[in-house]
Amino acid sequence: MNTDRRVVITGMGAITPIGKELDTFWRNLQNGVSGIGRITAFDTSAYDCQIAGEVREFEPKNYFKNPKDVRRTDRYTHLAMAAAKMAMEDGAIDMEKVNRHRFGAIISSGIGGLKTLEDQYTVLLTKGPSRVSAFTIPMLISNMASGLISMEFGLQGPNFCIVTACATSNNAIGESWRMIKFGDADIFLAGGAEASIIPIGLAGFSAMKALSTRNDEPQRASRPFDRDRDGFVMGEGAGVLIVEELEHAKARGAKIYCELTGYGLSADAHHMTAPPPDGEGAVRAMRMALDHAKTTPEQVDYINAHATSTGLGDICETRAIKTVFGDYAKKVSISATKSMTGHLLGGAGAVETAACALAIRDSVIPPTINLENPDPECDLDYTPLVAKQKKIRIAVNNSFGFGGHNATLVVAEYNGS
Repeated sequence: MNTDRRVVITGMGAITPIGKELDTFWRNLQNGVSGIGRITAFDTSAYDCQIAGEVREFEPKNYFKNPKDVRRTDRYTHLAMAAAKMAMEDGAIDMEKVNRHRFGAIISSGIGGLKTLEDQYTVLLTKGPSRVSAFTIPMLISNMASGLISMEFGLQGPNFCIVTACATSNNAIGESWRMIKFGDADIFLAGGAEASIIPIGLAGFSAMKALSTRNDEPQRASRPFDRDRDGFVMGEGAGVLIVEELEHAKARGAKIYCELTGYGLSADAHHMTAPPPDGEGAVRAMRMALDHAKTTPEQVDYINAHATSTGLGDICETRAIKTVFGDYAKKVSISATKSMTGHLLGGAGAVETAACALAIRDSVIPPTINLENPDPECDLDYTPLVAKQKKIRIAVNNSFGFGGHNATLVVAEYNGS
């Protein structure tokens, strides 16, 4: 077994509240554009929270060969398919020249087809069991995006879905890295998607008191590390990356965004929704990822923080970074791109890993917008308000999920050696 196989990212697709393709997403991220607004998908007048990061004017039929398939699939699958097709095009994959048996897919979702569940339960209550769609179960299960994407492209390698809440797509990317390292596959579509901005989704998160209620200033509502933050803002969207063994990528002349060098994961074993005060689980995930990457904390140039804009979460992540990075924590550049996109839940990690890859490519650190009055306990360099130019050789992406799931990725500049 040759675990020295190197892994690179060779294609990316992103569909987000600030851009329905990669270039627009990245331009708006650098320019500090917020994608948060008042929810348009349904009437929110009875809700405490009435804002979210929606993907508006999205036409799923543009991404499916058969129009019937749009009606037979959930919105989270539509978003995943769109991001996967973008990644395949960006990566210039010629399916006639790759071994389909060694091409896998891990496209995940933290919640899955929640809209389907809500819609079909309404049908059950109002019209009876005989009127429930025969596609209900295939539409709502979280693995269906990965399954349909494998069918779309004929991918016959490893295919599954990981459900770890907000850590979901970081785990999907990390496990694809692991299987390529172990020689079980050469190339993956990996990432995640979420579409839970619906009545039951909004009501459920609102009942937890997890969401911002800054309804009159939606673009200022997601404010990680700011003392006036009052909760996270739901977002929807998808991110899918092409994760590929280096020699395989070179043999087909692929462009290489960066090298995927490390992956760490851990469990808090502490609380259903809250991290431990010292961020100890996040510490272990970051240290494992850096260890796999053979990277010291002082070599890291940028951290894309999980930073959802919750009172406890932002402080705990700050404490974890201080524990891992020591004195260097004050020097490393950090930012919270959720300040612009909102929290894409199961799609967050992949979209934010794409941001890390583009930050390495263009030597730009995207900002943390709305960071106007830093929380005294959040006293690191979070790149407030505006992007900055900086050479980035190594970046870290953190994703931490309900249930105490922690997943960290490390990506590095690929210079041809």
